[in-house]
Amino acid sequence: MIKIPEGRRYSSRHIWIEMDDEFIGRCGITEECLADLGYISFVDFPEVNMEIRAGEKVARLESDIDLIDLPAPVSGVIAEINSELETSPTTINRDPYGDGWIYRVEVKEPVEFLDLMDQNEYDDFLISGGDI
Repeated sequence: MIKIPEGRRYSSRHIWIEMDDEFIGRCGITEECLADLGYISFVDFPEVNMEIRAGEKVARLESDIDLIDLPAPVSGVIAEINSELETSPTTINRDPYGDGWIYRVEVKEPVEFLDLMDQNEYDDFLISGGDI
C-alpha cells in the first residue's frame, strides 16, 4: 500500500501540491504516478515567471516506459524549478514527495487549491481505481 502524505492536495492526474506559505506551493508527482511511469530519466521544466492555468501542460516527464505531460494542479505563476533535477532527475524515483519536487508556483486562485483532494479523498480515489 502506498503511503499518502498528509497536508497536501492531490489532483486526479496524480499531481500533488503542498503550500510552503500562504502564496507559494511546491508541486510534484505521486508514488501512484511514478508506479505507472516507471523510472524517470528526464524532466522538461516550465519557464520561471510563466503564467499557468489549472489543467494546462506545465512540464513533461520522460521515463523508461512513457513520456507524459504534467498538468498544473492550480493556476498561478511559476516561482522556481527544482534545478537539482536538471542533473539528477532520478531523485524523483527515490523521493517523489521530498527532494523530487518539480516546481514551485505562486498560487493565484486559492479556491483551486481547496478544490483538490485531501489525503483521505485521494486515498478513496485510488481505491476506486483512479487512473492517470
